[in-house]
Formats: sequence, C-alpha cells, structure tokens
Amino acid sequence: MNPTIETQMLIRNPVQEVFEAFIDPEVTQRFWFNSSTGKLEQGQTVTWSWDKYQVDTQVKVLRIIENKLIQIVWGEPRSTVDFIFEEVSPDKTYLKIRNYDIPLQGAELIAFIIDATGGFTTVIDNLKAYLEHGLRLNLIEDKFPPFE
Repeated sequence: MNPTIETQMLIRNPVQEVFEAFIDPEVTQRFWFNSSTGKLEQGQTVTWSWDKYQVDTQVKVLRIIENKLIQIVWGEPRSTVDFIFEEVSPDKTYLKIRNYDIPLQGAELIAFIIDATGGFTTVIDNLKAYLEHGLRLNLIEDKFPPFE
C-alpha cells in the first residue's frame, strides 16, 4: 500500500503570487512556519521552524518548475510532498498538495494520513485567507495546545 494524501483549493490570485508564497519564506511565514533558513531552491536544503511547537524540520528541495511545481522531501518519517500550481485564469490558481512515499504501515500510517491531511488543509486555508484578503488567521498557531 502506497497511499497519496491530497488536498487542494482554488486561490484567487495569479499563479506567480501563489508559487512565490511557498518559495519566499518572508511570505510563507505569514501563513505556515515561523522561520526558514532560506528560500526554496532546487537541490538545496533549508530548515523550517515552528516556534510554538518547538519543532524544526529539514526540507530538501528535489525539483522546482517555476509556477508549476515544488517538490520536497521532509519530516519524520521522511516523505515526498508536491505543491502543484495550475493557472485557471490570470487571477486564479488551483493549488494541490500531494504527500506520498510514506514509509509507514497500519495504525501509524493511518495516524500520519489524518495528521498530514489536516495539516495541509490548514496550510491552504491559511494561505487563501492571507493572499486573497490579507488576513493572518493564525490557524497553525491555534491548531494545538498550549493556548496562551
């Protein structure tokens, strides 16, 4: 069994803006992580950090096709994630996030699928609010305790 997790959403912004939101950590930290050691570049490895949860992860960028695809390997256990950008019109982008190559089985795999599906859905929801409306909803920070 080699499941693929997928979540998707229409973002009412040009494909270049949606793509750059994931490439440029100055933008990404407004809807996902708190900090990054650099921009995403093919062949490079960066570290993403979530301060509240005291979590860091290494992100290796496997492939970038401008305005179409960002492919990374990350996390524990290591898995592959594709960010797929489809231009629907000059001001609309259909974003898909696919997570696969998950080296787990049984209950561990099910728990991973539930966590990753919820996590990536939250990322896309947060991105949509930020890019379309300029809102910082803090969905990542508010997803799990502690609540201060």
